[in-house]
Amino acid sequence: MRRLSVAMAALCAATLPALAQSSSSGVPPENTASASLISPKGEQLGNATLKQTPHGVLISVELQGIAQGPHGFHIHETGKCDPADGFKSAGGHYNPQGKRHGLLDPAGPHAGDMPNQFVGPSGTLSVQVLNTFVTLEPGTASLFDEDGSALMVHSGPDDYTSQPAGEAGERVACGVIERP
Repeated sequence: MRRLSVAMAALCAATLPALAQSSSSGVPPENTASASLISPKGEQLGNATLKQTPHGVLISVELQGIAQGPHGFHIHETGKCDPADGFKSAGGHYNPQGKRHGLLDPAGPHAGDMPNQFVGPSGTLSVQVLNTFVTLEPGTASLFDEDGSALMVHSGPDDYTSQPAGEAGERVACGVIERP
């Protein structure tokens, strides 16, 4: 009986670290990610959390200090947000399937194309978007490929058709998508 108790104690000790990594929502840490979004001046604007669902990735964003109006909102192909280059370091829209840009293009969209987001007079953005074209898990559409990916907010709205990126204007907020 003592051997069984020792074996059970060892098994519990081995599994506790894995259990401790689970979030309070019950989502395993490998199925979550986050991004800290910054301005082109390097100032902290807010955060995003990403959760894998059976139907895609649920992206929750809380930002402050964004101009009122519609803004393009995309996932970009490289996990780098260098304010010195206006966030060009993040590359173009995430597009592992090689599709055309735009939610209204019959040959699109890019996996990183998402609906425009609207900021009210307060300058805050609080939104949840389900992107059904990407995953946090391994595979072709994984946001964790060899060079990572980033969330981007643009100065103007995406027109959903112009190539290659929807004429959404300057990049005003960028956040590298990272594991917790």
